Amino acid sequence: MSTTAPAPGASESTLETHGLEPVPEAERTASTRGLFPTWVAANISVLLLTMGASLVVTYRLNLWQALVVAAVAPAVSFGLVGLVGIAGKRGGAPGMALSRAVFGQRGNLLPGALIWIARWGWETINAVTGAYAVLTVLDILFGVSGSTPLVVVTLLLFVAATFAISGLGINAVQRCNKYATYLFAAFSVLVLVHLLVSTDWGAVLDRPAGSLPMMVTGIGLVAAGGISWVPSAPDFTRYLPRAASSRAVVGHSVGGAGVVVLPMVLMGAVMAVGTPDLASAADPVSFLGEILPLWIAVPYLLIALVGMLLINAMSMYSAGFTAQTLGFKVPRHWAVSVNAVISLVLGGVLMLAATSFMGSFIAFLSLLAVAFSAWAGVFGADMLRRREYDAAALLDTTRTSAYWYRGGFGPAAVAAWALGLGSGLLFTASEWFTGPLATGNPVGEYGLGWVATIVISFLLYTVLPKPAVAVARGRTARGGEPPARPGT
Repeated sequence: MSTTAPAPGASESTLETHGLEPVPEAERTASTRGLFPTWVAANISVLLLTMGASLVVTYRLNLWQALVVAAVAPAVSFGLVGLVGIAGKRGGAPGMALSRAVFGQRGNLLPGALIWIARWGWETINAVTGAYAVLTVLDILFGVSGSTPLVVVTLLLFVAATFAISGLGINAVQRCNKYATYLFAAFSVLVLVHLLVSTDWGAVLDRPAGSLPMMVTGIGLVAAGGISWVPSAPDFTRYLPRAASSRAVVGHSVGGAGVVVLPMVLMGAVMAVGTPDLASAADPVSFLGEILPLWIAVPYLLIALVGMLLINAMSMYSAGFTAQTLGFKVPRHWAVSVNAVISLVLGGVLMLAATSFMGSFIAFLSLLAVAFSAWAGVFGADMLRRREYDAAALLDTTRTSAYWYRGGFGPAAVAAWALGLGSGLLFTASEWFTGPLATGNPVGEYGLGWVATIVISFLLYTVLPKPAVAVARGRTARGGEPPARPGT
C-alpha cells in the first residue's frame, strides 16, 4: 500500500499472486499512509451528491444538520473499517479468510455467502452509475441519447475495465487510487468554487431544521456505504507489518473517507436547494450536466467514472477472496470474473427495467447495512480476545483444522450472527422490506436497525461459551508463513 514499497506479493511485477494464504512477513512492507488514498478512492462517487440531496429533499434537513450527518457518518462507518482492518496486520490474510477462525470452516460459509450476494448489489449500483456517467458525457458533447444497445455497450465496457483492474491485484488498484485522488481533489475544488459563486445562499441558509429522527436516519444512510467495506478492511491491511500502528490504521481510514464524504454530501445538499428534483432523478448522474457549466461537468463526470471503476475494482478484488472462501477453487482473479458477470446482468436489468434508481438505491442501502453489521459485531468482539491467527488452520478446510470446532461450525459465532441479523431486520424499514418493529420505538423510528444488529451480535458473542483461542502453529521459526496454496 505504500507508494514506495515493491509491488505486494509479486516484487517488480504488477500481477498479485497471493490468494487466501497469509502474506509472508518478508513481503509485508506497506505503509499505513497508503490507506489514506485507498479510502479516498473508495468514496469517489457522485452517489454521495445524491445522498446529500436526499438529506434535504427527502429527510427535510437544513444545511447545518446535513453538515453533522456528513461529519459523523464517515467517522462511525470508517472507524469500524479501521478497527477491523487491524486484524489484517495481525493475520496477514483477507477478511473472509480470517473470519474462518471465528465462525469455523463451515460456519463461515453462512455470513460469507450473504456478504458475497450483498456485494453483487453494491457492484451493480456502481457499474450502473459509471455507465450513466458515460451516457451523460455522450449526451452533453454529441447529443447521443441512451438507446438500449448503447446502454448495454457502456455497461459492458465499464464492467470489463473493472475486471481488468481488480484482476491485476492490490498493486494496480493502489496505483490507480493515487492519481485518481489528485484529479478528483482538483476538480472538486472547481465545483466548490462554482457553487460558492452561483448558489442562492439565502435560500440555503433559511431552510428550517428537520426532525432529529430524520437526522439520525440520514447518518445511517450515508454510513451504509462505509459499513459495506468493513469485512474487506483486512484485504487492504494484510501487507502491513504486524508492528504497524493500529491508531494510524484507524486514523488514515477515517481521514481518507472523511475528506471525500464531508464535502460531497454538503455539495449535494446545496445543489438540492436549487434543483429539488435531484434526489428523485431517473439516474444519479445526468443532473450534473444541468447544474455545472460544460467545462466543469465533462471532466468531473469522467473523473467520477474513474472513481466508480476504482470502487468496483476494490469491491471485486475483495469479492474474489470471498468467492474463494466459499469453495471456488480457482485463482483470485478468476473468482473476480463471477462477480463481473453478475454485476453486468443485474446492471442491465436496473438500467433497462427499473423505474426509480434512487428509490432502489436507498432501499438497498438500508438492508446492506444490516447484512454487513451482523458480521462486524461478531468479528469485532472476537478481535478483543484474539491477537493472532493460525495460518495453517485458516487454509485447512478439513476436520484436522484448529478452526473446525463442532462439525465445522463455531456455535457461538453462528448463533450471535444469526440472531443479530434477524433482530436488526425487525427494526429496519425500506421500500423492499419493513420489519414489524420498524415503528413505535426509538430504534425503528431513528433508523438504527443496523446499530441494533452490531450491538446484539457483539454482546451475544461476548457472553456465549466459546472454544479457547488456539495457539498459532502455522508460523515458521523465522516468522514466515506456510507455502502458498492457491485457490484454497
